Amino acid sequence: MNFEQVEESLVDISKELDEVEGKRERILRESRDVISLSAKAITNIHLMKLDEAVSKLDSAKALLAELRKVGTHDLHRYLIAPEVEYVEASVLYSIAMKKPIPSYKELEVTNVSYLLGLLDAIGEIKRRIYDEIRRGKSGEASTLFSIMERLYILLLPFAVYDHLAQGIRRKLDIARILIEDTRSAVTEETRRSKIIRSMERLSKKLSSKSK
Repeated sequence: MNFEQVEESLVDISKELDEVEGKRERILRESRDVISLSAKAITNIHLMKLDEAVSKLDSAKALLAELRKVGTHDLHRYLIAPEVEYVEASVLYSIAMKKPIPSYKELEVTNVSYLLGLLDAIGEIKRRIYDEIRRGKSGEASTLFSIMERLYILLLPFAVYDHLAQGIRRKLDIARILIEDTRSAVTEETRRSKIIRSMERLSKKLSSKSK
C-alpha cells in the first residue's frame, strides 16, 4: 500500500497547525498587554487621571485591532478575555466623562465580550460610588448607583444565553449582590446628608434669631 499521499498530507497539515499555533501564542502573549493596559486605564480613571487613561485605552484598542487580523476563525475565542477588559475600562471612562456608554460596534468587540464587559464594569462603578461617598458627594453617588442598577436591569434578560456567553449568569449573580450592598451604602449616605443639611439650616435659623 502506498502512503505517499498520506505522508504529503501530514506534512502540509503539520505546517498549517504550526502556523495556527504560532498565531495562538502571539494572541495569548499580546492579549496580556491589552489586559494590562485596560487595567491601568481603570486605575487612572479612579485616580481621575483621564488623559493617561484614554492614552492607554487607545493603545489597547490599536493592539486589539492587530490581534483580530491574526485571530481568525477558532482563534477568536482567545480574544474574549482582553476584549472584556477593554470594554470594562471603556465603559468606566465614558461614565467618568459623563458621556454615553459606547455600543459594541463602536468598541469593535464581539457581542459576548460586550455583555461580559458591561457586567464587570458594575463592580468598578461600585468602587467609584464608595469613592464619592468618602468625598461626601451623596448626589454623585446616587447618580452612579442609578447607572449601576440600570445596567443590571438591562443585562438581566441575557441570563438565558449562558450557554453561548459562558459566565454571564455567574456575573449577573455577582452584580446583584454588589448592587444590594451598594444600595445600603448609598441609602445610608443620602440619609446622613439630609440630616446634616437639616442641622445646618437649623443652625443658621438659630444664629439669625440670636442676632
